[in-house]
Amino acid sequence: MVTAIIIIDLVVCLLLTAIVIVQSGKTSGLSGALGGGSDTFLAKNKSKTFDARLSRATKWVAGVFIILTLVLNIII
Repeated sequence: MVTAIIIIDLVVCLLLTAIVIVQSGKTSGLSGALGGGSDTFLAKNKSKTFDARLSRATKWVAGVFIILTLVLNIII
């Protein structure tokens, strides 16, 4: 049982790492630091973009990772 949870935890950890690496940065140089370009069409429809999906996936996978890690900490 413990071995299965450890393997699942490792797979979730690798998935979380891959999702974070694939995401683009939130700011793009000086224009991001000054807030320029925040009223673009793409910014208004951000919930439909690939980056928005990756952001939601990051939150869910991170939550699963935290729960599995806490369960392992309690079991072992």
